[in-house]
Amino acid sequence: MADDLKDILSHNKSLLFEYDLERNELESDKLSQSWINPIMLRYNQTHSTQFPGQTTKTGNYSVSIDQPIFRSGGIYYAIKYADAYRSANRTDIVLKRRQMIGDAVSILFQLKKNKLQQQKMKLQIANDKIDIHQKRDSYNAGLLDSSFLDQAILKKSQDEANLLELQLNLLELKERFSLLSDKKPEKLKVPKLKLISKKNYRSQNLELKRDTLLAEESEYQKDMTIAKYLPTVSLQGEYTDGDLNPLWASSGIKERYYNYGFSVSMPIDINAYPDIESSKVARLRAATQVLDRKKTVNEEYDWIKNSLDILDRKIMLARKDEKVYASLYKLTKNLAKAGEKTSLDVAVMRNSREIRKLDQKIYYIDKQIQLLKLYIRVENVL
Repeated sequence: MADDLKDILSHNKSLLFEYDLERNELESDKLSQSWINPIMLRYNQTHSTQFPGQTTKTGNYSVSIDQPIFRSGGIYYAIKYADAYRSANRTDIVLKRRQMIGDAVSILFQLKKNKLQQQKMKLQIANDKIDIHQKRDSYNAGLLDSSFLDQAILKKSQDEANLLELQLNLLELKERFSLLSDKKPEKLKVPKLKLISKKNYRSQNLELKRDTLLAEESEYQKDMTIAKYLPTVSLQGEYTDGDLNPLWASSGIKERYYNYGFSVSMPIDINAYPDIESSKVARLRAATQVLDRKKTVNEEYDWIKNSLDILDRKIMLARKDEKVYASLYKLTKNLAKAGEKTSLDVAVMRNSREIRKLDQKIYYIDKQIQLLKLYIRVENVL
């Protein structure tokens, strides 16, 4: 996100993602070297009562290795698989981190929106009180039916209940934010997001990048599976140093010696065919997932862009209403000076104008929340 919000997550949350990234690197390194067999170190000691009247003790140690050097391409594919695995996991971790940051920033927007909604509701309640006062006067004068007064009283009660709901929601938002961040939300500035191009959204979309890497990983997995059932060439070597059996002491046999050679092997496994076919199906599924993700990415962008257009139209309508109420407010003030309207009529027009001003700000925040849905799915756009 923006520079002042890149560290918005709490220390522990950030630390968890750092550990995930570090573990991914280590696991990927281990995977890329998994084709290298370990060097075996062995020591053994033997006690024998073979000779009358004595117990002989012999000991020896050895260093041996049995290392494949050719697996019909399997070694190459194993290294490429590890690289794809590393990149896919890293991308997924980065995506999850950005989504969590996005959750925190979204709460910041919602906190700001909540305060505007409370201001709007207080103005609406003020108008409700004026409406009740005016309808009560008309009812007392016998000019208005009681049902109109009842509706006005009910609307005021509903608006007051809505205000309480907003206050409760504000507490909930602050609690949710505290679970994600150690910072004080009131001290953080919300970013000003702009619509990124569809080309950038597609090229830097982390979900699409992850699925593409998973498809690549699945391709190498298939090649590794096929290579597993093809010929393998291995080199063997062993160095031994140990005590000789007393029976062979005068035979000239060496205590220290080497064994070395090579082997060619190929498994004949009844499960080879279903294993290979299963890996091919997995590769096809991963490739299909990429195609489906591309379609989803396009639809996400178009949907958010359309929602932004609708919000822009709502802002325009609120702006027109504001101008209408501004004109009515000016007219009502002049009529009040002439004694044809009351100060209550003036207050209603002033409050209505302010409500439509607040609506514009609320719709703008709604736009920012929609744009945030794009930003959390891409990398390096700010």
